[in-house]
Amino acid sequence: MNILQILLIAQVILIHIYIVLLEMVWWTSKRGMKAFGLKDLHFANETKVMAANQGLYNGFLAAGLFWSVLTAKTDVALFFLACVAVAGIYGAYSTQKIKILYIQTIPALLAVISLLFL
Repeated sequence: MNILQILLIAQVILIHIYIVLLEMVWWTSKRGMKAFGLKDLHFANETKVMAANQGLYNGFLAAGLFWSVLTAKTDVALFFLACVAVAGIYGAYSTQKIKILYIQTIPALLAVISLLFL
């Protein structure tokens, strides 16, 4: 992997670490509620276990990408980046929030393109 590829993957890793924090730690905070458009603290409290589970999966994505960089395994990076891209597409579709494409899918696809063509 070259430096550009590593930097693009690192960006996806950092995004997902932030998502982990939002979903597992800050879900009921002002920051977490704002990020996910939650208007009701009661609802946030009722759903925080579900959100933490989602956060755990995002942590696995970040961990897999970190492992791919540490071991310089392009195939592993492509697998986890594809997972991120699909998750972003599904998230944008299911929530009707195009912002998710910009936050998750596009950075992952840029990293994929760099791995395939650079």
